[in-house]
Amino acid sequence: MKHRKLCLPAVAMKHLLAVSVALNVALVLKLMHGGDEGVGWLKVEETLAGTPKRALQEMSSVVSSGGANGVQNNFESGLQELYINLDHGDPTMYESYWKQTGDKTTVVLSGWRSISYFSDTRNLCWFLEPDFANAATRLHNLVGNAATENYHIVVGTGSTQLYQAVLYAQSPPNTPEPISVVSATPFYSQYPLTTDCLKSGLHKWEGDANKFDKNRPYIELVVSPNNPDGSIRQAVVNGTGVLVHDLAYYWPQYTPISYRADNDIMLFTVSKCTGHAGTRLGWALVKDEEIAKKMTKFIEIVSIGVSKESQLRAAKILDVISDGYEKKESHEENEPFFEFGYKEIGRRWRQLRAAATGNGKLFSLPDFPTGKCNFSGHEFETQPAFAWMECKGERDDCEGFLREHKILTRGGKHFGSSSKYVRVSMIGREEHFNEFIRRLSVINSLDSPLTKD
Repeated sequence: MKHRKLCLPAVAMKHLLAVSVALNVALVLKLMHGGDEGVGWLKVEETLAGTPKRALQEMSSVVSSGGANGVQNNFESGLQELYINLDHGDPTMYESYWKQTGDKTTVVLSGWRSISYFSDTRNLCWFLEPDFANAATRLHNLVGNAATENYHIVVGTGSTQLYQAVLYAQSPPNTPEPISVVSATPFYSQYPLTTDCLKSGLHKWEGDANKFDKNRPYIELVVSPNNPDGSIRQAVVNGTGVLVHDLAYYWPQYTPISYRADNDIMLFTVSKCTGHAGTRLGWALVKDEEIAKKMTKFIEIVSIGVSKESQLRAAKILDVISDGYEKKESHEENEPFFEFGYKEIGRRWRQLRAAATGNGKLFSLPDFPTGKCNFSGHEFETQPAFAWMECKGERDDCEGFLREHKILTRGGKHFGSSSKYVRVSMIGREEHFNEFIRRLSVINSLDSPLTKD
């Protein structure tokens, strides 16, 4: 069969070639770097083998005589053959928003700045940058989600380090047995691993708070909204133990801000507040000065403080969010941050409910309470960063079932719950989420009575 030649002027042909090369380079980069923690659109076997070269070889076949349209069509058809990683809560959904802000969040640091270990020797948390402390306090006061008066701020490398610091500060050093650490199921999957990773004699993971004997010493972790199921939580043991409130998701894009939290220990993180997971920064609001000192000592021992650069970057980002509301800046090109998050996550939840509970009866999702947000004025249901989805019927391994359809999730067993459940990230990149919705719709349609004999 003879091939038809494309009769194009030299200039047009050169332009078409440039466009084709650019599109393919962008496509390969997306394949290599588009996913949660390095997985994304790469095939699982490529990820495990660690050989991006093979992915590049596969992509060489994408170039076709169809030009840009051919590339797009091949991309869309190839997408259906790849795994989607919705296991990790990598908050890349927010990337598109921050791109629109331009240089507003850019931080330039001179070589001499922040060269010392110390930030503020007058503060008990001596490595806490004053700019970050002020920005975090300002944002809490603006949103109204947490009290800040008479609290000590302790900064950490993400909320995970702060959680470890709390365990260190609240575990009695001279007891005959480790203090028990509990949380109501389904609990955050990282808690058991982080609690017992060093096999410390100070504390030990005991599991479900609902089954714990309140007559023994304990530390109860209260996550609200909860990870993974999005429920609004209160303490359940009701004894005389220590309560630690993880409020990473108590922000107005995820749930109505109905009260100002004033618990003894409250943990926050920029990863879920602003989406900057790579900054690795969290902070704790602590009432008791001695506990704050012990937490600071722990961080001093394990890492001799926290990155100044991360704190200054986070301070700038938090201030830009606050400026968007307090200074009433123009939002013709960029709406206020929490409004963007509220709309985007709300849209995704509507799509998920339509796809998961539409034609078929394979899946179910939790219902959430509706409330008015004191900050935004919106009345809405909680719309968590994760979906706690159940496989109905006889499917006991929901994680495995979805993996058969090239959808990677985290199974319920990791959260102390049934394997009929999975946790699905709602805050990844838009193309990942859209493909997930498409596949879920297809799975459900195959189970629809209309498709059965």
